[in-house]
Amino acid sequence: MSGSTDCCCIVCINTSEVGIIEFLGEFQSYAQPGMNFFCCPFAYLADVVSLRIQQLDVQCETKTMDNVFVNVVVSVQYQVQKDKVGEAYYSLSRPESQIRAYVFDTVRSVIPTMELDQAYESNEEVASAVKQALKETMDDFGYVIIQALITDLTPDQKVKDAMNQINASRRLKDANAEKAEADKIQMVKSAEADAESKYLSGVGVAKQRKALVDGLRDSIMEFSGDVDGATPKDVIDLLLLTQYFDMLKDVGQHPLTNTVFLPQDSGSGAVRDGMLQAQSMRR
Repeated sequence: MSGSTDCCCIVCINTSEVGIIEFLGEFQSYAQPGMNFFCCPFAYLADVVSLRIQQLDVQCETKTMDNVFVNVVVSVQYQVQKDKVGEAYYSLSRPESQIRAYVFDTVRSVIPTMELDQAYESNEEVASAVKQALKETMDDFGYVIIQALITDLTPDQKVKDAMNQINASRRLKDANAEKAEADKIQMVKSAEADAESKYLSGVGVAKQRKALVDGLRDSIMEFSGDVDGATPKDVIDLLLLTQYFDMLKDVGQHPLTNTVFLPQDSGSGAVRDGMLQAQSMRR
């Protein structure tokens, strides 16, 4: 057009981004994703604001109620609100610093009210407090807080070593208790098995002796009936003599038997046997 000093400029904005168009330093409009036209050089693209979700990891040191220093890492996920791009761009020059400051303030006000073990168990409570504090503040600046997570909570190395030692001692104590209980059960079972074995052995011996007595009674009755004039005492004496000879036979066949002394009624025989026994012991 003749006499015109205006030029048409073209700018392309990526998806999930919004451009800030200014005219002579004053906000004019937003450049949406795609191809945008504006008059230059008076109008220009000042900046591009991302609408993507961003994450900021904040590390801070604080002290628990039981005087243990811990390092806490909080991961904050935030995003620029699409309808508040202007507030997000013009209100805060460094939103990361603002978020980091509120995380520091919240963590250092919540963790000191807890002991170390409680702090480990209350990660969600701390994260919820951080998210709530940021949400109330950053919403006015055009930012929405999507999530806040406690990704790490680490005490001093000396405290970690002490905790590991305590846990190891507790596990060793539990293991010893379990072993003692197992030994106790084994001893009880062994005693029960031994008692049952002795009971069964006693029953067997009783049955054996009963059979012997029954056999002896039958033998006495048969012998007394077959031999005229034989009394039960004669039969018993005969059986005892037979068992006596069987005993001498078994003793003589033992590999460790060297000398067998047979008792006699005479006094001289007893003296002689005593001397022979003494000589045998000296060998």
